[in-house]
Amino acid sequence: MSSTARIVRRIPPLVADVAIALAALAAHSAPFLLTERGADPVTGYTLQQYLPVLGQALPLLWRRRAPLAVLVAVLAATGAYLLNDPDTAPQPVPYAMLIAVYSVAAYGSQRTRVWGASVLTAGAAAQLAGVVLHFPSADTVVRGLVMYVAVWAMGRAMANRQAHARQLEREKEMEARQAVERERAAISRDMHDILGHAISLMIVQAEAGPLAVRPDPGRAEAAFDAIAAAGRDAMDQLRRLLGLLGEDTGQAAPSVAGIGALVDGVDRAGQPATLTVRGTPRPLPPDVETAAYRVVQETLTNAVKHARAGTVTVALDWRDDALAIDVTDDGRGHTGGTGHGLDGIRERAAACGGSASFGPGPGGRGFAVSISLPAGAA
Repeated sequence: MSSTARIVRRIPPLVADVAIALAALAAHSAPFLLTERGADPVTGYTLQQYLPVLGQALPLLWRRRAPLAVLVAVLAATGAYLLNDPDTAPQPVPYAMLIAVYSVAAYGSQRTRVWGASVLTAGAAAQLAGVVLHFPSADTVVRGLVMYVAVWAMGRAMANRQAHARQLEREKEMEARQAVERERAAISRDMHDILGHAISLMIVQAEAGPLAVRPDPGRAEAAFDAIAAAGRDAMDQLRRLLGLLGEDTGQAAPSVAGIGALVDGVDRAGQPATLTVRGTPRPLPPDVETAAYRVVQETLTNAVKHARAGTVTVALDWRDDALAIDVTDDGRGHTGGTGHGLDGIRERAAACGGSASFGPGPGGRGFAVSISLPAGAA
């Protein structure tokens, strides 16, 4: 957009319409000053001949709010001007009518445009009838029709541009809202995974600690150490998460490399867990790295909270085009809970182009979660 166009767009509509009305008034008044009529070219005209000029310009102040009414008013004033006196100063260009026609095309609704076109058609028919009576001339009628069609097309082009701009603005606002909603959902999932995992481990150790205080003080101390470690880990992850919303904390985001520590933490907390890796690990896109860590974290949380399993096994299988993650336990299987954790796993996998499935573990025992994540170039 040019600098001139930007300046014009910043002009308030009312100011622009006042300027347009004054310009039309000046243009239609000029012939009275430039056309001689008797000894005095100004006083030679009567007030009755001047008034239609004012009637042509004044309605233009409302051309945006009531374009059809303005068109009818200007057309009536123009007709009064032409029919008032054959000796009236001639107007070579119907400025006010052209502005009114443009306004109907640019600012009118579809219904308004239909009525406006009907009014113009009636006016054109009247002029064509006048040609038969030799007033006005055919050249004048053709020139007028060309001008009206041209300004109508200009008005429609302006309306289409404005509609397109409004549509783009709506789409931009919708995309911004959707981005905020996606970010909120991602933060909610992360908070659920971080706090759910840490609190589950804390609960397991807090329940085991009192039972071991007297018969096995060393085990009790280890349980309380595990509680503290789970709390510290949760705080570290929350700091990383909040760092995404504010200043960078300098800490690395969760990744596949951290899954081993995650499994070890669960094992130290009293829930036996093992990790097996097949294939050659390689860097993944950041969103896939984070998704892999979070889905394992959530499945381990579910196992600790619900499975009452003897062992939880996490298997990472590095394939040519995917990272397959299988988490199985030999516990009670699916307990029919709310399923929010499983929904979160499925959503995380889908968000980075992967998939997730759930079902009974090997031999129908326990529960199994299978996730496939794309392993393209990082």
